[in-house]
Amino acid sequence: QVQLVESGGGLVQAGGSLRLSCAASGRTFSSSAMGWFRQAPGKEREFVAAISWSGVITRYADSVKGRFTISRDNAKNTVYLQMNSLKPEDTAVYYCAATKPSSRFTVVAAVGEYDYWGQGTQVTVSS
Repeated sequence: QVQLVESGGGLVQAGGSLRLSCAASGRTFSSSAMGWFRQAPGKEREFVAAISWSGVITRYADSVKGRFTISRDNAKNTVYLQMNSLKPEDTAVYYCAATKPSSRFTVVAAVGEYDYWGQGTQVTVSS
């Protein structure tokens, strides 16, 4: 079992930066692939970024490529999402998610492939 708690959201002007953190508890974090998703009002939850448990492989949605960076610190049971050059269309509730133990190079982009979810943190980007 893995419990996830996101933090770091807030209100920022367009062009600004935020760093989201996701603190995980549970014995399997270091062997879980992790991901960030977001959901804007009236829209479906969408993939943002993912990272393998080894940290070696990452994957990004086209809409955030070059602006967002996902990373993890297995010693601290934490995954991060550094968001730069934020745009109003990045406004959403951001969720972190974890899989059950996976292979070293697995990255997962599909909502249905994740087993554990945090409660989300709001990110609002003003124009």
